[in-house]
Amino acid sequence: MNETIIVFIVFGSLTTVAILIGLIVYFGKRLEHKQIMAAIEKGTPLSELRSVKPKPVGPIWVKYLSSGVLILAIGLAFIAAIAAGPRMGQSSLILFVGLILCGVGIASLIRGLLYRKYLPKSQLSANSNAVENRNTPGVSAPETMQPTNE
Repeated sequence: MNETIIVFIVFGSLTTVAILIGLIVYFGKRLEHKQIMAAIEKGTPLSELRSVKPKPVGPIWVKYLSSGVLILAIGLAFIAAIAAGPRMGQSSLILFVGLILCGVGIASLIRGLLYRKYLPKSQLSANSNAVENRNTPGVSAPETMQPTNE
Protein backbone atom coordinates (compact mmCIF):
# COMPACT_ATOMS: atom_id res chain seq x y z
CA MET A 1 0.00 0.00 0.00
CA ASN A 2 2.81 2.38 0.88
CA GLU A 3 4.65 1.76 -2.40
CA THR A 4 1.56 2.49 -4.49
CA ILE A 5 1.16 5.87 -2.82
CA ILE A 6 4.81 6.70 -3.56
CA VAL A 7 4.43 5.61 -7.20
CA PHE A 8 1.23 7.69 -7.50
CA ILE A 9 3.00 10.75 -6.08
CA VAL A 10 5.99 10.33 -8.43
CA PHE A 11 3.88 9.87 -11.56
CA GLY A 12 1.53 12.66 -10.47
CA SER A 13 4.40 15.09 -10.05
CA LEU A 14 5.93 14.11 -13.41
CA THR A 15 2.55 14.54 -15.09
CA THR A 16 2.09 17.94 -13.48
CA VAL A 17 5.49 19.12 -14.71
CA ALA A 18 4.73 17.88 -18.24
CA ILE A 19 1.36 19.67 -18.25
CA LEU A 20 2.93 22.91 -17.01
CA ILE A 21 5.66 22.81 -19.66
CA GLY A 22 3.03 22.14 -22.34
CA LEU A 23 0.92 25.08 -21.17
CA ILE A 24 3.92 27.42 -21.12
CA VAL A 25 4.87 26.43 -24.68
CA TYR A 26 1.25 26.73 -25.86
CA PHE A 27 0.72 30.19 -24.42
CA GLY A 28 4.12 31.33 -25.66
CA LYS A 29 3.28 30.28 -29.23
CA ARG A 30 -0.14 31.90 -28.91
CA LEU A 31 1.43 35.20 -27.79
CA GLU A 32 3.95 35.03 -30.64
CA HIS A 33 1.10 34.48 -33.11
CA LYS A 34 -0.80 37.50 -31.76
CA GLN A 35 2.31 39.65 -32.08
CA ILE A 36 2.87 38.53 -35.68
CA MET A 37 -0.75 39.20 -36.59
CA ALA A 38 -0.62 42.68 -35.03
CA ALA A 39 2.59 43.49 -36.92
CA ILE A 40 1.06 42.30 -40.20
CA GLU A 41 -1.96 44.52 -39.62
CA LYS A 42 0.38 47.48 -39.16
CA GLY A 43 2.14 46.66 -42.44
CA THR A 44 5.46 45.41 -41.11
CA PRO A 45 7.21 43.08 -43.59
CA LEU A 46 7.53 39.46 -42.50
CA SER A 47 11.30 39.49 -42.95
CA GLU A 48 11.60 41.96 -40.06
CA LEU A 49 9.36 39.91 -37.77
CA ARG A 50 11.38 36.72 -37.66
CA SER A 51 14.53 36.93 -35.61
CA VAL A 52 17.49 35.01 -36.96
CA LYS A 53 18.55 32.36 -34.47
CA PRO A 54 22.27 31.66 -34.41
CA LYS A 55 23.26 28.20 -35.55
CA PRO A 56 24.94 26.01 -32.95
CA VAL A 57 28.70 26.31 -32.96
CA GLY A 58 30.69 23.13 -33.34
CA PRO A 59 29.75 19.65 -34.46
CA ILE A 60 26.52 18.18 -33.13
CA TRP A 61 28.03 14.75 -32.50
CA VAL A 62 29.94 16.15 -29.50
CA LYS A 63 26.61 17.05 -27.87
CA TYR A 64 25.28 13.53 -28.39
CA LEU A 65 28.44 11.86 -27.11
CA SER A 66 28.66 14.00 -23.97
CA SER A 67 24.98 13.58 -23.12
CA GLY A 68 25.29 9.84 -23.71
CA VAL A 69 28.23 9.56 -21.33
CA LEU A 70 26.35 11.59 -18.69
CA ILE A 71 23.13 9.56 -18.92
CA LEU A 72 25.07 6.29 -18.94
CA ALA A 73 26.96 7.35 -15.81
CA ILE A 74 23.70 8.21 -14.04
CA GLY A 75 22.24 4.83 -15.03
CA LEU A 76 25.32 3.01 -13.74
CA ALA A 77 25.02 4.98 -10.48
CA PHE A 78 21.46 3.70 -10.06
CA ILE A 79 22.62 0.14 -10.68
CA ALA A 80 25.54 0.59 -8.27
CA ALA A 81 23.07 1.84 -5.64
CA ILE A 82 21.52 -1.64 -5.60
CA ALA A 83 24.87 -3.24 -4.83
CA ALA A 84 25.61 -0.68 -2.11
CA GLY A 85 22.43 -1.06 -0.09
CA PRO A 86 20.22 -4.05 0.71
CA ARG A 87 16.81 -2.46 -0.05
CA MET A 88 14.83 -5.46 -1.19
CA GLY A 89 11.51 -3.70 -1.82
CA GLN A 90 12.90 -0.96 -4.01
CA SER A 91 15.75 -2.84 -5.71
CA SER A 92 13.67 -3.92 -8.71
CA LEU A 93 12.44 -0.37 -9.33
CA ILE A 94 15.95 1.08 -9.01
CA LEU A 95 17.34 -1.61 -11.31
CA PHE A 96 14.60 -0.87 -13.87
CA VAL A 97 15.32 2.87 -13.82
CA GLY A 98 19.08 2.20 -14.03
CA LEU A 99 18.68 -0.10 -17.01
CA ILE A 100 16.44 2.39 -18.82
CA LEU A 101 18.97 5.18 -18.26
CA CYS A 102 21.84 2.96 -19.42
CA GLY A 103 19.92 2.10 -22.58
CA VAL A 104 19.20 5.76 -23.35
CA GLY A 105 22.84 6.65 -22.67
CA ILE A 106 24.14 3.91 -24.95
CA ALA A 107 21.68 4.96 -27.67
CA SER A 108 22.91 8.55 -27.43
CA LEU A 109 26.52 7.38 -27.58
CA ILE A 110 25.81 5.35 -30.71
CA ARG A 111 24.00 8.31 -32.27
CA GLY A 112 26.97 10.57 -31.61
CA LEU A 113 29.41 8.06 -33.05
CA LEU A 114 27.27 7.60 -36.16
CA TYR A 115 26.99 11.37 -36.63
CA ARG A 116 30.75 11.62 -36.34
CA LYS A 117 31.40 8.80 -38.78
CA TYR A 118 28.84 9.75 -41.42
CA LEU A 119 29.05 13.54 -41.21
CA PRO A 120 29.12 14.83 -44.79
CA LYS A 121 32.63 15.80 -45.86
CA SER A 122 31.29 19.05 -47.32
CA GLN A 123 30.31 20.22 -43.84
CA LEU A 124 33.73 19.38 -42.49
CA SER A 125 35.53 21.19 -45.30
CA ALA A 126 33.19 24.19 -45.09
CA ASN A 127 33.91 24.52 -41.36
CA SER A 128 37.68 24.29 -41.86
CA ASN A 129 37.59 26.77 -44.77
CA ALA A 130 35.58 29.22 -42.71
CA VAL A 131 38.21 29.09 -39.97
CA GLU A 132 41.10 29.44 -42.45
CA ASN A 133 39.50 32.37 -44.29
CA ARG A 134 38.79 34.34 -41.14
CA ASN A 135 40.89 37.51 -40.95
CA THR A 136 42.67 38.32 -37.73
CA PRO A 137 42.09 41.82 -36.31
CA GLY A 138 44.66 44.35 -37.47
CA VAL A 139 45.75 42.33 -40.50
CA SER A 140 44.38 43.37 -43.86
CA ALA A 141 43.25 40.86 -46.43
CA PRO A 142 45.15 40.63 -49.76
CA GLU A 143 42.22 42.00 -51.75
CA THR A 144 42.26 45.24 -49.72
CA MET A 145 45.94 45.82 -50.42
CA GLN A 146 45.41 46.63 -54.10
CA PRO A 147 46.67 50.07 -55.26
CA THR A 148 44.14 52.84 -55.63
CA ASN A 149 44.10 55.64 -58.20
CA GLU A 150 44.04 58.59 -55.82
